[in-house]
Amino acid sequence: MKSILGIGNALTDILAILPDDTLLNQYHLPRGSMQHVDMETGDKIWTSLKPLGVHYVAGGSAANTITATSIFGMPSAFIGKVGDDELGHLFQSDEEQYGVKCTLLKGKNSSGRSMVFITGANAERTFAVYLGAALELVPEDLRPEFFAGYDYFHIEGYLVQNQALIRRAVEMAKAAGCIISIDMASYNVVVSNDAFLHDLVENYVDIVFANESEAREFTKFEDPEQALDEIAKSCRIAVVKIGKDGSWVRSGDEKYRIPAWPGKAIDATGAGDTYAAGFLYAHSLGMPLKVCGEVGSIIAAKVVEVIGTKIDIPRWRDAKQEIRELIAANTPADA
Repeated sequence: MKSILGIGNALTDILAILPDDTLLNQYHLPRGSMQHVDMETGDKIWTSLKPLGVHYVAGGSAANTITATSIFGMPSAFIGKVGDDELGHLFQSDEEQYGVKCTLLKGKNSSGRSMVFITGANAERTFAVYLGAALELVPEDLRPEFFAGYDYFHIEGYLVQNQALIRRAVEMAKAAGCIISIDMASYNVVVSNDAFLHDLVENYVDIVFANESEAREFTKFEDPEQALDEIAKSCRIAVVKIGKDGSWVRSGDEKYRIPAWPGKAIDATGAGDTYAAGFLYAHSLGMPLKVCGEVGSIIAAKVVEVIGTKIDIPRWRDAKQEIRELIAANTPADA
């Protein structure tokens, strides 16, 4: 089985179900918004949440992807930075529980966290994000031995704003012979790092994952299929996710529209991260491009059926069965 290494913001998701909007109003958090907060505010909110009973889950885009590849059975590892504190230890233990090998460097600030407030009958989510120690990851932290022996290297787009770090990471990954993938993560990251991202994709990245808005900003094409075609000129494989309408995948002259797998969506958080995990897992098995997209679609349909980014055991069981059948149907009898 081929292996994968990821790098990203090591954040712990702290999920709390609130009876009303009192806490949101106290910290000036509009319902449904995502706000970045400083260390003092982040610590105060966490202290306020603890008595309510909270659920801790290791998060961050790349960590979500790497956790899922590990559950698929790929040897999986993650590089990030945390504080020497309770949340840092929680992040590490949660990742290791899923079989992820962690290289978690220690920062001066407290560990990053994404505090998720769930309110109302429709389970609306409001985020207060404190990046903390995750922001302290620097180029000098990286060493060639971190990358040795891995077949894939996956980057979350949120780190691209630290251009020197990502430049050093991709150079080391390329030297180690890794297939490099990137999830563009956010359209505003693409806008603010346009020239650097184009250089990165053209010279280092093999597989690009983008949603409609990210693809549009990267290529200046409104139509997702046209955006896909443009991205595919610069890399081996381009993927443009189009939400409930599925995804487009292209490699060279080969192109497919992948329908969204059936599922009762209640929360889209983590769908893109999980799609990437399914795609990369199938790719590592040598599956055809279309099958890679379909495996991504199957597993993404499971995560949108739950609150948060972690799929429960029954849904994982169902997904693995569906994926085994799909892979078996696309594997030659003499393989």
